[in-house]
Amino acid sequence: MAAKTSSIDEYIANFPEDVQKVLQEIRLVIRETAPDAIETISYDMPTFNLNGTYLVYFAGWKKHVALYPVSAGIAGALSAELSGYKGTKGSVYFPLDKPIPLDLIRKITEWRIRENKASAKAE
Repeated sequence: MAAKTSSIDEYIANFPEDVQKVLQEIRLVIRETAPDAIETISYDMPTFNLNGTYLVYFAGWKKHVALYPVSAGIAGALSAELSGYKGTKGSVYFPLDKPIPLDLIRKITEWRIRENKASAKAE
């Protein structure tokens, strides 16, 4: 993971050029899918906040990029598409030596927007 940074641009700049390209693609997909989300850094990772709470985080690593959070609802609804990827409870890892599934990242972001809106209404 990159060193402590204060902006997403700075975070991405800490990676090799090929990884920067992937991180920028992920960022663009999230921006397009959630145009009202606010970019920030949280937990030393690029973060998108919506309705006053986090929407998604992403991070670069040596051999993969990760997307957080992947909720139980997302894991169930997109289980077939997620089955080819490793991760932990709440995250999915996309290996850098394979094409990054930008459509899947879009679907995860769309799901998180629905969860975020439902949570905001419940409060």
